[in-house]
Amino acid sequence: MKPTHFLLILFSASLFLLSACSSQNSTPTAPFVADPIVVVDTPTSAISCATVSTVPTPVPDQNSLIPAATNADFSIGPADAPVTLIEYCDFQSPGCLDQAYTIGWLLENHDDLRFVFRPIALTGDVDKADKAFIAAMAADKQGKFWAMYNLLFTKHKDWAALDPNEFYGWVTKEAPAAGMDAGQLTEAIHAPETTTRMTSTMEAVNKLSLPAIPLILINGSLQPSYLLDAQSLNDAVGLIALGQKQFSQCPPFTVDAAKNYIATIHTEKGDIVMQLYADKAPLAVNSFIFLAKQGWFDNVSFHRVIPGFVAQSGDPSGTGRGNPGYFFKTELSDLLFDSPGMVAMANSGPDTNGSQFFITFAPAAHLNGSYTIFGKVISGLDVAEQLTPRNEAENPLAPTGDKILNVEIEEK
Repeated sequence: MKPTHFLLILFSASLFLLSACSSQNSTPTAPFVADPIVVVDTPTSAISCATVSTVPTPVPDQNSLIPAATNADFSIGPADAPVTLIEYCDFQSPGCLDQAYTIGWLLENHDDLRFVFRPIALTGDVDKADKAFIAAMAADKQGKFWAMYNLLFTKHKDWAALDPNEFYGWVTKEAPAAGMDAGQLTEAIHAPETTTRMTSTMEAVNKLSLPAIPLILINGSLQPSYLLDAQSLNDAVGLIALGQKQFSQCPPFTVDAAKNYIATIHTEKGDIVMQLYADKAPLAVNSFIFLAKQGWFDNVSFHRVIPGFVAQSGDPSGTGRGNPGYFFKTELSDLLFDSPGMVAMANSGPDTNGSQFFITFAPAAHLNGSYTIFGKVISGLDVAEQLTPRNEAENPLAPTGDKILNVEIEEK
């Protein structure tokens, strides 16, 4: 029952995410705990790097009565997606309405997410739960379940206050504009087998003793009700998917401090060219080059852009909490944040450098001594300054930021 497209209309909002780079008035926190330091020998010295205990993929409760997703479910997204989100919800419930917009936002921002919706009817709580459920099952008879899903949630305010006797008239009137045949819908609504389907579905659901609605599972693991907000779900989905890409070992040390390295960040807005300082921050430059050649930065957004301060990227999860599977030491030198265009590693505390980096738009003396500076923009700072502003602290559900297409490394 996989649809060919998903039409849920989304509101324009943004998501508050933890940032690895602190602003002038915030203190960075450490979202990850590093394993014991692993020493990587280099031709000149021993450079420390640590693998990271990342957020694990949830393990389903083996004693759970809630069945895993199957082809019989109403689902959106690839069946082999690294993250499967299952939701039990009612069409009329206000809480389910809010959750529908959150799920819609997640689907817009995560190509690696499979969403499974299991409709239920909260007949004891809302007055048209059974009728909305039957309308959805009737729409499914013509392969239009998701069209009805979108209709019921996007026009929720139009029908939620109707008298129950008016609902079927409303939904059949709206059906053609939503791509459904009104006659077929009416016939299926009044067909005995549609009511039987609702009855059997609810009997099965009642046996599960669901603790609360909305109920959401991620990869089979039940999510607490206090973690169903957009930020928490986005973090869970993004970080679990990121786990498929992370490295289990620190990168080999291949950078030559005597060589000249130029990195060109190809973005949707244009190119940003950076001089990398292998002599000042060899570990940071080595990691950046390694990740660039591995395609780590490809299609990764600038998740934080604050005009007059910084543009930050390097986290494929888009959460501001992602890392490549390892941390390395902070490297301080005589380089300072004394001019625009300085390129440095974002961190969440001493020696927690991973893949996130930032470009400054102005001198930032308050950052001196806390962040590894490993490069400087030599061309395209104006491109960086044109990146779409995105500050998760002020706009919690912001659209995805401008993307890096890829990073090209030139060695001289």
